[in-house]
Order: sequence, then structure tokens, then C-alpha cells
Amino acid sequence: MVMQITILVLAGLMLAAAMFDASKFIIPNWLCGLVVLTFPVAVLAAGLGWPEIGNHLLGGGIALVIGFALFAPGWIGGGDAKLFAAAALWFGWPEILAFLVHTVVAGGVLVIILLALRWLAPRIPSLDGRLEGTALAKSAPVPYGIAIAAGVFWSLPNTVFWSAF
Repeated sequence: MVMQITILVLAGLMLAAAMFDASKFIIPNWLCGLVVLTFPVAVLAAGLGWPEIGNHLLGGGIALVIGFALFAPGWIGGGDAKLFAAAALWFGWPEILAFLVHTVVAGGVLVIILLALRWLAPRIPSLDGRLEGTALAKSAPVPYGIAIAAGVFWSLPNTVFWSAF
């Protein structure tokens, strides 16, 4: 029962992160912190041993390095980097690779959809003047938290936590 609740909490946090990013282009630190804090609960509920815990911590550390390597040149935001690392704790080896690939694929799909919508939206008369400050604005950043959440949902069924579900 604890594992089911923990996974539902993770799902809610990832949805909240995606919604914050889509609407405000920010992922609050407290959300990333809560994703990290749900991990030890899942570890206890799944009964993981120290080697498995170390494996997950290594995955989170590698994701943090990757996230901040992408943040440094401005390719993703700091909240995206932190959310990616926090979510990566849930994926040990080799699941971390699937999470990375799924997140990148989801990000590519998100960018294609945004490009199409950004081209289409100005051509709809009722949206004229309503696009500023939204993800459909011409120069708006890509809310990559959506892709990270999609990567989590796509990858989570292949984890030890899901099998304990």
C-alpha cells in the first residue's frame, strides 16, 4: 500500500511540475525537493539493499551532471536540470538509460508540437494578442518539464518500484 501511494505522489508531483513549467516556465525547488524526498520512502517500501540504493544514487548524480551540462550553455533551465536529476533517482542502471532516451524523445515530440502550434496560433483570429506569456509565443522557452514528466511516466513501469507496486 505504501508503494502505491508513493508512486501516486510521484505521479502527482511530476504532473504539477509539468503544469508549472507549461504555465509559468518555472519548476519550483520545493517540487524537486519533494520528488527527492519520495525516493527514500519508495526504497523502504521496495526493500532495496545498499547496492541498489547506491545504483540509484549514482544514476541521480549522473543525471545532475548531464542536467547542469545542458543548463550551462542555456539549452535547458535550472529547474529542468534539477527535476531531471530528482526524477533520475527513481531509475537505477540500466533503467536510467531508458529514462534518458524516453525524456529526449518526449522532448523532441514536444518541440515539434510547439513549433506547429506556434506557426498555427497566430493564424487563428480569436487568439490574436493572447499568445504573449504563453508557450505559444514566438520566443517563449520550451517547457521541458513536460518532457521530463513524460519520460518518467514512460519509464517508470520498468523499475523495481513498479514491480513492487
